Amino acid sequence: MESLDYWRLCDEISVIDAALLIVGEDPSASRDYVEGWPTENQPKGYSAARAALVNAILGKRLEATLRYPARRLQFEEYSKVGEQQTYDENTEQDIAFTDSPDWKQSTIKVEKLKLWLMSRGFKTGFFFADKLDAPDYLDQLHPCYAPKLAAAISAWEAITADEKLLEGKTPKQALEKWLRENASQFGLSDEDGNPNKDGIEQISKVANWKPEGGAAKTKGNPPTPKKTPFK
Repeated sequence: MESLDYWRLCDEISVIDAALLIVGEDPSASRDYVEGWPTENQPKGYSAARAALVNAILGKRLEATLRYPARRLQFEEYSKVGEQQTYDENTEQDIAFTDSPDWKQSTIKVEKLKLWLMSRGFKTGFFFADKLDAPDYLDQLHPCYAPKLAAAISAWEAITADEKLLEGKTPKQALEKWLRENASQFGLSDEDGNPNKDGIEQISKVANWKPEGGAAKTKGNPPTPKKTPFK
């Protein structure tokens, strides 16, 4: 296994790391230096990938957790040009900060990033190595893609693959919880980000392998049908 493969363990990464991985570079080797290199010395495609990510985030087309550079000011020290200043009551110190995000610290969830990449026509590369054999009905770019069908299948796969998601819940409750948490991925939320309660309930009924109710007999897998002996 190559060092690049271990980045697949991350479910959230920085914007700089994302841009490097998009162009096939291992962030471990260049994340701390790439921003200071002349454009011609940066990995091929990095500048364009970074710009696309930043523009999508600032344009609210790609969800991200933004973090801003900040530092504590020493006694009688003042903020520099381009910085703003505030007083932190908890530490009783003045804080200088900028209103430009720190892209090394600002992060994106990998699943959100994948969806954004697919919307831009990208279906291969680092982020899709585990999706090469994905069926058409889970491909958002397929002309016959059905979001509710994809939601039902994805929820079923997620719940049956992780027994912890079923702890203290019926399959239907676990499915509904997963669908609420991933509603935006399947168009199951409104403009304010609120999950569509009715839609989620209907989808969970389709994916529920125990419609009679009650706790699941097996934590991570659907129950095995009883065999009727031949007469």
